[in-house]
Amino acid sequence: MKKKIIITLLLLAAFMLTSAVGFAVTNMMEKKHPSDYKIGISYEEALNSDKPSVVLFYVDWCGYCLRFMPRYKILSTVYKNKYNFVMIDCDNSSYKRLIEDAMISGFPTVYIIDPKYDNRVHLTQGLYGNTFKFREELDRYLRIRKLLDKE
Repeated sequence: MKKKIIITLLLLAAFMLTSAVGFAVTNMMEKKHPSDYKIGISYEEALNSDKPSVVLFYVDWCGYCLRFMPRYKILSTVYKNKYNFVMIDCDNSSYKRLIEDAMISGFPTVYIIDPKYDNRVHLTQGLYGNTFKFREELDRYLRIRKLLDKE
């Protein structure tokens, strides 16, 4: 009797896990462009905030940008109380001046932009594939900002 219950529970758990993975894969496959993710706030809103912003410069035709988006989504959830998250579509001509000023030459490109201290930090592309290292850099900036706030 115990074996039947255990086998039934294992089959149920396997079914649930398979369903969850299938749902996640289907959900990810539906997103064909980075702009489908709709993460964060507008750049204009971020400039008027007291929090620093993690700004992603992307284009919809970039495969690397699309692959980075799930990580960016996770980071935006983990750091939602400490950073604003902003997505800048570099094909949008209204951001031409910002794109030129930031010297964007490849995609994706991520900056921490902090209007409070008129500071901009480029996060190297080597971090984009390693969420833990990316988080270390975000945490490092927050530690430095805390020191600046004390002065």
